[in-house]
Amino acid sequence: MKRILEEIIEYQYAVVKHKKLSMPVEVLKAFPEFSRPTRSLKSAVVNSELGIISEFKRRSPSKEAIHLKADVMEIAQAYEQMGATGISILTNQRYFGGSLEDLQLAKSVCDLPLLRKDFMVDVYQVYEAKAYGADAILLIANALPAQKLEELAILAHNLGLEVLYEIHEAEEIHKLSESLIDLIGVNNRNLQTFEVSLQQGLDMLPHLPTDLLKISESGIQDESTIKRLIEQGFNGVLVGEFFMKQHKYSKS
Repeated sequence: MKRILEEIIEYQYAVVKHKKLSMPVEVLKAFPEFSRPTRSLKSAVVNSELGIISEFKRRSPSKEAIHLKADVMEIAQAYEQMGATGISILTNQRYFGGSLEDLQLAKSVCDLPLLRKDFMVDVYQVYEAKAYGADAILLIANALPAQKLEELAILAHNLGLEVLYEIHEAEEIHKLSESLIDLIGVNNRNLQTFEVSLQQGLDMLPHLPTDLLKISESGIQDESTIKRLIEQGFNGVLVGEFFMKQHKYSKS
């Protein structure tokens, strides 16, 4: 059975190949957002007490249906009103029910920094992220070789985008230079089985550079867990499924 990550990455390469033909980079550079300044997710986390990055996703490979009819504009505004630090927008359609248009729509109704969360495999997607209004991109250590991670991170910074570098094992921190990392995401989810363990992420903390902003990702279900993670040394958390399942959004 093919691993989920390998399947998604293979699909991403096919999608990018098609998009390069239908909408070349030069067209993306003409988008209004491409020439506009970005907002700093890093600064937002630094200046926030809990550093909550709220995520918008309709489904995932581990959960076929989370909130399939979710309105991205309504939820982006709700996240901002409840005091989120930033918003992560899933732009992968096949596996997460998202789109680049979701990114555009969120940008149009809120002032929070936006993270394009997707499986980035090609420089084309970095240009896309900028053109559609992202302020930061996700790079997954486990998905790419070190040379490709560096290439994408350098381009992101050249375009004014920040990098959330996601690891699943402590040694993956060495695949990308610290100078190219704005935030380090410690994912509590096993990418092969999609099982979640908060302790797995906590165990990685002592092995990470002290000067990097650390974000705990996946499996965060309540406020007490968020506070525990912050007390243990994380600077922020990325919370998706828990918020997406709520029918009401409010500060608590």
